[in-house]
Amino acid sequence: MSAGLWYRHLRWMYRTGHPNAVARFLNRLSARQYAAGLAPGHWVILEVRGRRSGRTISVPLVVADHDGGRYLVSMLGARAEWVANVRAAGGRAVLRHGRREPVRLVEVDVAERPPVLRRHLALAPGARAHVPVDRHAPPAEFVRVAADIPVFRITPDRSPASR
Repeated sequence: MSAGLWYRHLRWMYRTGHPNAVARFLNRLSARQYAAGLAPGHWVILEVRGRRSGRTISVPLVVADHDGGRYLVSMLGARAEWVANVRAAGGRAVLRHGRREPVRLVEVDVAERPPVLRRHLALAPGARAHVPVDRHAPPAEFVRVAADIPVFRITPDRSPASR
């Protein structure tokens, strides 16, 4: 399958800004692999409390490592449900990749996002169809889109409630 066709297919799966039935099925399949630790090291499951349902929501994501930090990036921008859930939960979440890791997700300032976005696109081929900049673009292009793409720094959650 050509890269152009692959990216059109990925955009189709998320054309409303949310996963369609095919994407939901593939996400569930990926979630099982990621949670069990059977996927590459950068792939994880984010577990966060749903802001409306109160149930734990699981989402497969890619952790971008940059400058000694770890980050989660929303390929669908601010309209992704997991972003709203993380914000409503005060950043409290759990990452799973073979083990559970209670974390606090801290939203990164827009000015600090461009190099993390570039790294994310290098690690997450599936995100490339959704981010309006090529992974090889000059830094100025990443600056242009940074405000529209939430990025969260992963920090340990050492609070008693996370244990």
